[in-house]
Amino acid sequence: MPSKVFFADMRAKHKENLLDKVEKLFERAGMRELFAPRELVAFKVHFGERGNTGYVRPQFIRRLVDKVKELGGKPFLTDANTLYVGSRSNAVDHLQTAIENGFAYAVVGAPLIIADGLTGKDYINVPVNLKHFKEVKIGSALIHADALLVVSHFKGHELTGFGGALKNIGMGSGSRSGKQMMHSDVLPRVNPEKCEGCARCARWCPAGAIAVSRETKKAAIDQEKCIGCGECTVTCPVEAIGINWKTEPEAIQEKIVEYAAGVLHNKKGKAGFINFVTNVSPECDCVGWTDAPVVRDIGILASLDPVALDQACADLVNGEGILPGSRLEGREVQDVFRALWPQAVWERQLSYGEEIGLGTREYELVKI
Repeated sequence: MPSKVFFADMRAKHKENLLDKVEKLFERAGMRELFAPRELVAFKVHFGERGNTGYVRPQFIRRLVDKVKELGGKPFLTDANTLYVGSRSNAVDHLQTAIENGFAYAVVGAPLIIADGLTGKDYINVPVNLKHFKEVKIGSALIHADALLVVSHFKGHELTGFGGALKNIGMGSGSRSGKQMMHSDVLPRVNPEKCEGCARCARWCPAGAIAVSRETKKAAIDQEKCIGCGECTVTCPVEAIGINWKTEPEAIQEKIVEYAAGVLHNKKGKAGFINFVTNVSPECDCVGWTDAPVVRDIGILASLDPVALDQACADLVNGEGILPGSRLEGREVQDVFRALWPQAVWERQLSYGEEIGLGTREYELVKI
């Protein structure tokens, strides 16, 4: 059976602006039934890196927050810290960036909570028993929440072709060490020139694979014991155990989807998804800029099925003409995302999501 995906275009008029359309999508998609009085409702959003302007505008989030409050829910906005060192790699910088980007309480009407805590250590190991992971590390706030509303900016992405609902909850909900596990198939190694022998990595290693030599005063990782969890990488204060980005494009998509499964494992019948297919920029909102959009602003879509939702968004983008002045200007393009990122076979995230039961790629598009 195809899943229903509800679509609102970007037209507005005297008695119906775009904020009204977002509210109508919430109702038509059946999201009123997801949230009950006194429930803690996590809004999984992307606050945008400092310098980025592509993220979903806080005013839209406020309208959705108000809808959940009308139902008696207790909404909060959340995202997990980033693996790379930017303006969101710890909760202090992350919250500061969110507020600078407009996500202050006065604007959105809900508190901000960083899902994996101050330094990315506040996570829960969730069993998934899938192809790549037996368990995944999900920011605890997302697991403890009673319900989930995922609001995503649909755009290009250098590793996955595009980033939509699945990437938002998969990569976006993993702890910092979980993000390292998604990004790399290579076990970490210590750079002895940088190592100061502080032994923090050894204290955090769950496998007991790290020891500091009495002679050299440097840490070393036993590759036989190492489980590749990434804790040492995100713990080292001097970056002596560097971030490793080596993985295959299809593998990282599958890993992201497995993390999405971890987020949703206790949210059956309690999760809704909204994608904004606007400002469709080539890169993710994790970069500190927003390049010119490659297609026109198409609309806003909502569904209870994240796989169908992302598939519908991709199809709509690929049905558009390329905008002048964009990175793809002057090119005859059949597949926007493959034109932007040839190495990323974006369909794999959708087919794998369907394989493991997160949804279906078959959908019925219902225009409101």
